Amino acid sequence: MSIGAGKTLPFDEARVREIIRNYPTPFYLYDERGIREEARRLNAAFAWCDGFKEYFAVKALPNPYILKIAREEGFGADCSSLPELELAERAGITGENIMFTSNNTTSEEFQRAKALGAILNLDDITHLEYVEKQAEGLPELISFRYNPGSLRTGNGIIGNPVEAKYGLTTAQLSQAYAAAKEKGVKRFGLHTMLVSNELELSFFIDTARMLFQLALDLVEKLDVRLEFVNFGGGIGIPYKPEEKAIDFQELGQAVKKLYDEMIRPTQLNGLQVRMENGRCITGPHGFLVTKAIHEKHTYKEYVGVDACMANLMRPAMYRDSGGGYHHITVLGKEQAPANSMVDVVGSLCENNDKFAVDRMLPKVEVGDILVIHDSGAHGHSMGFQYNGKLRCAELLLREDGQVRQIRRAETMDDYFATLDFSKL
Repeated sequence: MSIGAGKTLPFDEARVREIIRNYPTPFYLYDERGIREEARRLNAAFAWCDGFKEYFAVKALPNPYILKIAREEGFGADCSSLPELELAERAGITGENIMFTSNNTTSEEFQRAKALGAILNLDDITHLEYVEKQAEGLPELISFRYNPGSLRTGNGIIGNPVEAKYGLTTAQLSQAYAAAKEKGVKRFGLHTMLVSNELELSFFIDTARMLFQLALDLVEKLDVRLEFVNFGGGIGIPYKPEEKAIDFQELGQAVKKLYDEMIRPTQLNGLQVRMENGRCITGPHGFLVTKAIHEKHTYKEYVGVDACMANLMRPAMYRDSGGGYHHITVLGKEQAPANSMVDVVGSLCENNDKFAVDRMLPKVEVGDILVIHDSGAHGHSMGFQYNGKLRCAELLLREDGQVRQIRRAETMDDYFATLDFSKL
């Protein structure tokens, strides 16, 4: 249903107040239909490429119910830690449907990833010997993460590739493939990840061109069996109403044009294209629902809500860099004039605990329900417990309209579970 200003909600005030009778605010509410439709749009955009695979970035929304939806839509899982590997396995994602990309990785994590049959995407040339020793040999398939350095630019979140801690240099990449081949590795992949939350289409087209050319150079120089290139993720979402989303179909056709020109006429014809997005799949379809519990009138006008930065830290984390905007709807007042300038704030003992600063909203009254849009990625997963705050529940709005709790809210027993009071 439309709420104006380019943002929509899959529910209305009556539905949310009904949900609140069973699940007190704050909570996250994810729209299953929207997530599935997003997944299908991405798959359709790259249907021209046999073997196309999207590995959902588990870090964006690490919940087994969400991973099950991703699996059902044909996605794999992009993991970077032991718990993420376990989540993927419990959601039925195993083997080469897991892309394990991490840095400064422990031996236990490599061992588990190898045992699951995951694709190891190595971040440094020294990891070859490390995995060989710590995981009792190298797997048949290895991928390497490429950092082009000064050859490319990044964006404000990941930063300049020269200063990024990720990936191998151009020279190291050739050495790594040669060393892996000598150690008996038979199959190879190539990966990079240069941007995060990027809305400029040209970034992704340039990345495809760069990886296709690099793949051609590596095969010619080293005669390695390169099976896929992974463009990484980083496709952004329009947090602000005036921003425009990346058109998956336009991106897919642009990459196809490059593929037809650069890859099909060569021995690499059949090279698979892979990606590992998270934000653009679930981000627009998640909502943090919170209630106004206070108002304050001092040097500024404040609306106090029962959520805080511990529930959603993006607004505070990225505000100074010009990001962090999340659209806010006051339920039941969608058509009311936005004539009240307020800061929407939480209860943490930190002055940056603000979901919005100088935001024009309809007049908010205590008891109103506020919905913070585009919170379906890097929201709950970045939560924390400062000030003893307890992380909130996650709910799934099913396609049939029913609501299912997919993560309960934390309790004080959870908060104290790792402490031992017996020897005080």
